[in-house]
Amino acid sequence: MSNLPSYISIVFTCTTLLTLWLFSRTVNYSKIALIIVILWAIFQSLMGISGFYSNLNSFPPRFLLLIAPAILLIIIIFNTNKGQAFIDQLSIEKITLIHIVRIPVEIVLLWLFLQKKIPQLMTFEGRNFDILAGITAPIVYYLVFVKQLMSKKMLLFWNFACLALLLNIVINALLSAPLPFQQFAFEQPNIAILYFPFNLLPSVVVPLVLFAHLVAIRRFLKK
Repeated sequence: MSNLPSYISIVFTCTTLLTLWLFSRTVNYSKIALIIVILWAIFQSLMGISGFYSNLNSFPPRFLLLIAPAILLIIIIFNTNKGQAFIDQLSIEKITLIHIVRIPVEIVLLWLFLQKKIPQLMTFEGRNFDILAGITAPIVYYLVFVKQLMSKKMLLFWNFACLALLLNIVINALLSAPLPFQQFAFEQPNIAILYFPFNLLPSVVVPLVLFAHLVAIRRFLKK
């Protein structure tokens, strides 16, 4: 990925750091949570830099290491007493704001498409409408928590809708990657996420955004 304009990597790296900062505020700067997430981000950075994920012929697919551990950790958190106690004391206000990172992510995806590193269907010019979640996040935050003009039920609906947008792009991205189960974009597969720093999108940024939605939904449904 050395032939990419440097600004693309710089903007995405800054976006990842912004995500980590917003997450740290969300978890009230919990040392354990921050240590786990930062170590995971460092590990994934080293894997991406080494070209570990560019080997597409290994079995099981190395790509699984990008997403499986984070998803497994989220499942554990939501199904253990300590994990539930931890997420039930998080601030919904701060959780809502973390979704603004989806705006720069979508801009980076468009740049990657123009550089022929991902297919068009992964951008807002194709099947990806996830930028709507990023644009509406500060609006929803303002209407719900500042002006109190929007009900908590509407916030719950917004979380479900934005979760659907997230799952849509995740599924399309996975099925566009040059893996045995690829279904789309054979003329221009999704190769960017196999390299640093873009491998941090499925391994760090997406799991944190998913975690934020699930925490908010659990809190509202529990009430």
